[in-house]
Amino acid sequence: MSIFEKLESEVRSYSRGWPVVFDRAVGSRLYAEDGTPYLDFFAGAGALNYGHNNPVLKQALLDYIARDGVTHALDMFTVAKRDLLETFEENILKPRELDYKVIFPGPGGANAVEAALKLARKVTGRESVINFTNAFHGMTLGALSVTGNSMKRSGAGVPLVHATPMPYDQYFDGAYPDFLYFERLLDDSGSGLNEPAAVIVETVQGEGGINAASLEWLRGLSDLCERHNILLIVDDVQMGCGRTGPFFSFEDAGIKPDMVCLSKSIGGYGLPMALTLIKPELDVWEPGEHNGTFRGINPAFVTAAEALRTYWSDDELEKSTRAKGERIGAALQGIVEAYPEANLTAKGRGLARGLEFESGEIAGKVCAAAFERGLLMETSGPDSEVAKMLPPLTLTDAEVGEGLEIIDASVKAVLGK
Repeated sequence: MSIFEKLESEVRSYSRGWPVVFDRAVGSRLYAEDGTPYLDFFAGAGALNYGHNNPVLKQALLDYIARDGVTHALDMFTVAKRDLLETFEENILKPRELDYKVIFPGPGGANAVEAALKLARKVTGRESVINFTNAFHGMTLGALSVTGNSMKRSGAGVPLVHATPMPYDQYFDGAYPDFLYFERLLDDSGSGLNEPAAVIVETVQGEGGINAASLEWLRGLSDLCERHNILLIVDDVQMGCGRTGPFFSFEDAGIKPDMVCLSKSIGGYGLPMALTLIKPELDVWEPGEHNGTFRGINPAFVTAAEALRTYWSDDELEKSTRAKGERIGAALQGIVEAYPEANLTAKGRGLARGLEFESGEIAGKVCAAAFERGLLMETSGPDSEVAKMLPPLTLTDAEVGEGLEIIDASVKAVLGK
């Protein structure tokens, strides 16, 4: 591994926790170059909801490449883009009675967020955006401005402005009514709060520590935005594409955001792709006003469309994700109850799950113990205090059980019981 130490930047992170060289990946497993298998409860930070090298998606990709299908096309019309848009409308938008236009903003989640922030400001003529404590929206300057993590924000090197944080659900552990502070500032002409263009929110904060907002809180936020004429942006980059059960993580709350940011698993196969969905009346862009060289990666359109046809023409994947998530949640709660002195907390929704420890040091040791036992999972939260689980949605029941056994053994090894 000396070439990585010699040439790759110190900014690398995941490789420090998993110091092996990976070579192959199939389904829910990664294989090191020596053949050692690892059960993957990381799934590309949520970019591989359908598993590694999913055979259905792989065949569609191979067929497209073999016939010399267009790879790079910026925002030109292509057969692959048409197929994706038609499939997205038929399988996702129409069944949910959602009316959105689609922006192809660039290849990553931060691109989707930047497009949403820019458009919200253009539409409203306002500069300020409201974000939430412990939020994470990306590493570019606009996305960092609405991100909470101080370490990530410090990397900007310049002031991050035009954003105001508000308390996320349960930030005060229920001591105050929802949105008490936010509403008071909005209603008070002396508060100094600039009139917001938009609110940006994750329904479940992944990098923030698997903090799941209640459906009631999300409905309250949507109502607040509507009453105050503020655009609501849902960042569904990590929690969309079925991660919490339904395709969009906000569906159970019954809300219809003004904008939705998608990336990670929207490409299906792990290929770079992002979408920003906007209500039609917000589509006030001038041609080319927002663009990017890699906003038209057609092989990703191919695998994305195939994933939508394969997994979202019915509700089987949604039901499976909910059931597996409840099983994992119950098992984590069992671990919490087995170590009352450790002050653990089970967190999450669907197949976005977490186990919160008293410190990042303990959570890191648990993840390291899991790696030694053949399981990949990362930490998250402001102090890395949460062991975070994002397995592929397509993992088998047997793999759920295998992963839970490793997690239980890893906690036991660290907490000494």
